[in-house]
Amino acid sequence: MRHPEAERGPVVEILHGRRVADPYRWLEDPAAPGTRAWLDAQDELYQKHIDPELRRTFRRRVAELADTGSVSAPVWRGGRRFVLRRVAGQEHAILHVADGDGGPERTLLDPTVLDPSGTTTLDAWRPDPSGRLLACQVSRGGTERADLLVLDVATGETLDGPIDRCRYSPVAWLPDGDGFYYVRAEPGDETRRRVHLHLIGEPPDRDTPVTEPATSHGVGISADGHWLVISTADGAAPRNDLFIADLTTGPVPCLRPVQQDVDARAAAAVGPDGRLYIVTDRDAPRVRLCVADPSDPSVWTELIPEDTEAVLSDFSFLDGLIAVTHVRHGTSELSIHDARTGERRRTVPLPGPGILGPLSTRPGGGHELWFTHSGMATPEAVWHYDTRNNNLTLWEPSPSPMVLPPMETHRITCTSADGTPVHVDVMARPQQSSGPRPAILYGYGGFGIPLTPSYAADALAWVEEGGVLAIAHLRGGGEDGTTSHRAGMQGRKQRVFDDFLAAAEELVSTGWTAPDRLAIWGESNGGLLVGAALTQRPDLFAAAVCVAPLLDMLRYDRSGMGALWHGEYGSPADPEAFGWLHAYSPYHHVHEGTAYPATLFAVFDGDSRVDPLHARKMCAALQWATAGDRPVLLRRESDVGHASRSAGRSYDLAADLLAFVTTRTTP
Repeated sequence: MRHPEAERGPVVEILHGRRVADPYRWLEDPAAPGTRAWLDAQDELYQKHIDPELRRTFRRRVAELADTGSVSAPVWRGGRRFVLRRVAGQEHAILHVADGDGGPERTLLDPTVLDPSGTTTLDAWRPDPSGRLLACQVSRGGTERADLLVLDVATGETLDGPIDRCRYSPVAWLPDGDGFYYVRAEPGDETRRRVHLHLIGEPPDRDTPVTEPATSHGVGISADGHWLVISTADGAAPRNDLFIADLTTGPVPCLRPVQQDVDARAAAAVGPDGRLYIVTDRDAPRVRLCVADPSDPSVWTELIPEDTEAVLSDFSFLDGLIAVTHVRHGTSELSIHDARTGERRRTVPLPGPGILGPLSTRPGGGHELWFTHSGMATPEAVWHYDTRNNNLTLWEPSPSPMVLPPMETHRITCTSADGTPVHVDVMARPQQSSGPRPAILYGYGGFGIPLTPSYAADALAWVEEGGVLAIAHLRGGGEDGTTSHRAGMQGRKQRVFDDFLAAAEELVSTGWTAPDRLAIWGESNGGLLVGAALTQRPDLFAAAVCVAPLLDMLRYDRSGMGALWHGEYGSPADPEAFGWLHAYSPYHHVHEGTAYPATLFAVFDGDSRVDPLHARKMCAALQWATAGDRPVLLRRESDVGHASRSAGRSYDLAADLLAFVTTRTTP
């Protein structure tokens, strides 16, 4: 196997008393002539090693499976309903609006009309209380650096904006629609943000700052405009401060603490009954719901206690009731509670195992509830629940239903290095013959984000072809709330990798697969997971897919959004954190003469979260070090980024990755 030549540079630094080599530092600059020449050679190598027939086969089937489309639960404002929907053949989801319950829908915002090239995405949207105006955020080229615009819903015309530096900003409209509170990054530093007040028609540079700079903020306003609630956090640690302000004293609020300097997370909203509802993991790792008087927010009363086995994930107000979603062992549950006492009135029977999207009600409550439901083999559909008769009905089916072959799901449990049980969900077609099968092991294990069962066309295409899909529920994620997150962050990150390796060993020992048929796959923080696994146990895998990964953990905070993640990983500038980062940083644990698995790195030029430099450096290191004939490849893409992209570009990526894995795991 001949890989492109890459000079090993002489860069060596003494960091906290340790000698650290960085031979591919020069690849951090994408514009340098040497980097460009190296990338051109990688493009050529990549094209030689992807089977074009497999690519076409997977591309066709992924497109068919993904053309089930997607749909959101309706959002109701001022007699209008707003729905985001993508149907078969559309590159992006389109925002629709209709008047009343039964009025015909019309297109309000289509990203492909804004940009026929398909590289502009609708990142967020929120109508004002009257349904007359819409605040929306659009970004281009995959950068997620959104501009905020205000549209006239009746005409679709732009009335205000753009306001730049609004990456996924929450928007809290004033009741009269004259303005809103939102979050904007500081000039020249997108990691530091403030809440601002914007009045329609005013220049953005005259917007009033409400908070001091921090890494993240949440903002909400009560329906009557009386109370403003703001959360603020620095870093990715599972904690934040929470404040409330009385807006009757003026539009520039005086913030009073609801929670401050406490090692816990909390979010809050003022309900239709005027009480402050606080959802928190304070003294409750799986989350509880409390209430307080907005005028005296320091005194909390527990309303719905923590469930010892399920994580409270969402709640919404109804007339005299509260709808609450829990996630138990990866599956959503929905219950209805008395708003005054918290007493459970009933459990809503759901259409099957799966996960619910955000709960939606009419403004002020009402007796109706909408939500999406999906599962691993069940496309997203919208369901409607009526509290008056306890009826659950299908509101809108999947835009394009799909018939799938028989598939089975299993949950297996293995034991990590320190004795902790690790749960793994396995999906496969019924076994037609004995013996190990090609398998993909997928994981994430970070930022308190749980892996829940959701419809994925690439996963289904793999299983249809006889492959096994295994999803490992690792520490660092949020499957068990704050407890599981804290157990796999900062100096405890190696536990996440141990969990993943234990899952791989269990799949082999129980006969699902074998080391020469097992691939690992991860994205972003999951790419770090894959990098750590392949450097720590290269003998256990035939292939690795590493998408938009973090890999140089001694310099991760110098690019992209890395400076925001000290709470998750620790800062390399801190001697103690440097020690644990250096102990697992994949780039620094590549050893010459090792038989590494075949590895494919996928990166995106527009990625503003994780710089592609991580994959470039790691790719060069593995190509230099690996023994044997397994390829190490780099797939790069322009005009897309870390998150949303057009449907067609998603199909292309999935097909290429699946073709690579199939080639390396099928004898």
